[in-house]
Amino acid sequence: MARDTVDATPIESLSELAATLEAGCKPDDDFRIGTEHEKFGFRLSDLKPIPYHGADGVKAVLSGMETLLGWERIEDAGNIIGLADPDGGGAISIEPGGQFELSGAPLDSLHETCREANAHLAHVQQVAEPLGIGFLGIGMAPTWQRKDMPVMPKSRYDIMTRYMPKVGSLGLDMMYRTSTIQVNLDFSSEADMVQKMRVGLALQPIATAIFANSPFTDGQPNGFKSFRAQIWTDTDADRTGDMPFAFETGFGFQRYVEWAIDVPMYFVKRGETYYDVTGTTFRAFMNGALDGKVPDARPTLGDWNNHLSTLFPDVRLKKYIEMRGADGGPWRRICALPAFWVGLLYDRGVLDQAWQLVKDWTAEERADLRRHVPRHALDTPFRNGKVLDVAREALALAQDGLKRRARLSDGDLDERVHLAPIDEGLAAGLCPADVLLQRYNGAWKKDLSQVFNDYAY
Repeated sequence: MARDTVDATPIESLSELAATLEAGCKPDDDFRIGTEHEKFGFRLSDLKPIPYHGADGVKAVLSGMETLLGWERIEDAGNIIGLADPDGGGAISIEPGGQFELSGAPLDSLHETCREANAHLAHVQQVAEPLGIGFLGIGMAPTWQRKDMPVMPKSRYDIMTRYMPKVGSLGLDMMYRTSTIQVNLDFSSEADMVQKMRVGLALQPIATAIFANSPFTDGQPNGFKSFRAQIWTDTDADRTGDMPFAFETGFGFQRYVEWAIDVPMYFVKRGETYYDVTGTTFRAFMNGALDGKVPDARPTLGDWNNHLSTLFPDVRLKKYIEMRGADGGPWRRICALPAFWVGLLYDRGVLDQAWQLVKDWTAEERADLRRHVPRHALDTPFRNGKVLDVAREALALAQDGLKRRARLSDGDLDERVHLAPIDEGLAAGLCPADVLLQRYNGAWKKDLSQVFNDYAY
């Protein structure tokens, strides 16, 4: 999220909270694709993470991008922390450890998404290269220890940094050492939202396996294919996970609200000031728990929207649905992740088939997938086969969905072209982490510095 909201509209009832989610419903013809991707900045001279300040830091890159693009700067306590397209397109923001993120514009086709990603990476390179900075596409910082990671000057991150050790052992690693690609997708009705949430939650571990790309920690193999996904299992149980209640009868906007208001908050923002309210649930806030502790203690829509942005389930609901299970990766994967989910969810016939694929999976099976996929990825046993078998079925459905969409590029190719990296990997039975480990043990001769050559943008 590029900018925390300060919408001062007061909240009168729980039904108003559900209405903010329901407001996302739109006709199928208006469905759009919003892709977000993060990357690690590093100094070309010594392969260390870039700081915030300095001639070769995050601030310098953001300032250079501001000059190049003419976008509006976003500040926190006088520090530039992001940029927003004044024409309503995308935004650039920084994650706690300096991960550089593009939150893409809502676009009509995957071809547009890929052009956007390519243009962004070209702009970043144009600014960063003269500063001696490169960017790495991978799911977790492969060689840097947590103590090596820079700290970005964002008030909400200060609050989160203090809070994370209280609720899990790996939350700080999530904040400072991981990187992701995600896609934000639309829904037409409550029923459509429910079906997409359920398919997304069930298949999220499958996507994690397909995109697993974080097998190194502190300069050596960590025993996992997606250590980023493992980190999420011990970050903060109150606000993460696969949301079993989404599969219960009666799930809808109201039920999501009932869950969300009982999650402890991080902060309340008044003006430009962030107030630490960790430990207070949004329900307690609505019942007056912060009276006298923060100015204007009556909850607002701005407070609600900010709170929604601090919930981290595998699939997150706002006015759109966020698919959150994939590791960061090379540029081709930036286009492949949205292609996978758009193919599965944006054609109604294929969405129905995807639901048929997963609807009899039990809560225990879904939990087991989430538990074991981080270590084994495509090789994770499932029923009478492996996750690889499910991934191939899901890919075939996604290919069919994109074929039916029939969105053609200038070269008359439909959107299936963007699934090529997944197709190649599943044909070989390999996820990106498998390839990384092969290179590490082979051509790289266990010299992990080579990742900064082979996986830099």
